[in-house]
Formats: sequence, C-alpha cells, structure tokens
Amino acid sequence: MIRYYKTIDSKLEKLSSFETGCWINLVEPNQSEINEISNLLDVEVESITSALDEEERSRIDVEDNHTLILIDIPVDESDEKSSHYSTIPLGIIITGNTILTVCTAQTKILNDFIVGHIKDFYTYKRTRFILQILHKNATYYLHYLRRINKMTTIIEREVSKSMKNKELLQLLELEKSLVYFSTSLKANELVLNKMVRTNGIKKYSEDEDLLEDVIVENRQALEMATIYGDILSRIMDAFSAIISNNQNNVMQFLASVTLIFSIPTIISGFFGMNVGGIPYSTDPNGFWLVMLITTILCLIITFIMSRSKLL
Repeated sequence: MIRYYKTIDSKLEKLSSFETGCWINLVEPNQSEINEISNLLDVEVESITSALDEEERSRIDVEDNHTLILIDIPVDESDEKSSHYSTIPLGIIITGNTILTVCTAQTKILNDFIVGHIKDFYTYKRTRFILQILHKNATYYLHYLRRINKMTTIIEREVSKSMKNKELLQLLELEKSLVYFSTSLKANELVLNKMVRTNGIKKYSEDEDLLEDVIVENRQALEMATIYGDILSRIMDAFSAIISNNQNNVMQFLASVTLIFSIPTIISGFFGMNVGGIPYSTDPNGFWLVMLITTILCLIITFIMSRSKLL
C-alpha cells in the first residue's frame, strides 16, 4: 500500500499522486509497488526490501543518491490470553526532496503523524521528521516497558496464589519481550550515535534539543529494559525455587500420610493370619480393642512426625 502525504499551509494533506517534497508511506508493499517506488525515486530495490526483512539489523547506509536509516520499532502482539511484545524494522529513506518510510505493518508511530498528534511536523523538514520518528519510537518503548512492569506485578501476585503453569508462561512471554526490546534498543543507540557523526543527514541548530531528547529517551528505555529484564529473570528463578520447594513439601506430606496409613494395614495383616493363639480372638470386644490400639498408634506416630516437622 502506497500513501502520499505533504504539508500544505501547515496542515498534513493526503495526495493522490507523487509530488516533490512529499512523504511516501509504504506499508506491506507487494513487488509491483516496490518496483514502482524504486523507479520513481531512483532507489535500489534492496534498500527498500531491507526494511521488510525482520532479521535485518538497525543501521545507516549513505549512498550516492539516498540515505537509508533502519531502526527497530516496538509492536504490541498481545491477545486475550497473554501479553507479548516484539520488534519489527522500520526503514526511512531520504532521497532528493522526498522522504520514504517502509514497514511491514501499519504502526502506531507513523499513524500518530498521519492523524496529527505530533506538533511542529512538516514533511519538508526531513531531518526534524526523522528525529520526531526516533523520539516517538523511544516513547513507545518506554510506554510498553511500563506496561510490562505492571503486568509483571499482576502476574507475580497471581503466581504466589495459584502456582499454575499459565502465569509462569506469561512471565516467560514478558521476559522474551524484554530481550527483544533490549537488543533492538542497543542497535538503535548505535544508529543514533552514527547519525550524530555522519554527514549524510543535514543537521540544524534548531533540532539540537530534539536530537538530545531522542538520545536521552532511547538510553532511558534501554536502561529500563535491562533493569526490568534482570528483575523478571530473578522473579522467574525465585518462583522456580518456590515451586520446587512446594513440590518437595507435597511429596514429604504424602510420604508421611502413607507411613501413617501403613500402620493399620500392618496390624490388620497380623490379626488376619489364619493361625491359633491370636490375641482377643475369643473376646467379643476384640475388634474394637484392636481398632483402639491401631488408632492410638496412628495418633502417636502423627504427633511425633508433627513435632519433627515431617507432617
């Protein structure tokens, strides 16, 4: 899907066709759309398709007629059963007076620009546009990280009560999400550092504060992802130890109960022998006397095991 946008009279307008100085938003493109944009902007097809490869690393490539900025953006893949977050690549290509964004899905980051949630956004201010995308990207990372932290707290309470596999699997999903975030944020940080040094992207004094904010926000998101990842890893280890300890307690309890209930079985086995001279065999109250002795022995063993904390 190809969409053209351009700032006209300080307002973002959707265009029906390409115009100089516009923003081209390429989302889930097919091969014909990729070839069309490639011919239109005189950009190599590989530069466009690199943003569609989920395994592609974040980087900046400066070519003769264009500059490619590839970053990882967060994606919320949660459903009713579990919370899960991942990252996908977003390509930003600067060529001539045009800026092109390429992604495998319609993202909230670019949608905020389309619906007008970003202040001081103009398609002809391409450097500021790039910085605004990077800043919004870091903001969404922070937003999802706070959400992960809240979910971790909620699941932690549930796990302490139920100890079911469901909650542990949810914690595992969140831990995987934090690994994706940490890896992507580290790669994005390298892109930001190279962006500061490269001459392929024009820099303006009025955008210095925004660039500094982007670097700070990205670093803060990386630190939060690292901290939350360590906390979640320790929570998983703690709950694994708790589950193992609870399992040992259950096995110990069952073994103690088995031992106590084996006493009536042993005594009934002795009195069930088909031999002469069995005690109380002629006593009319013999059965109740045997039951009384058995009960007393069971209570004594139970008391001893309780005092020894074996039950």
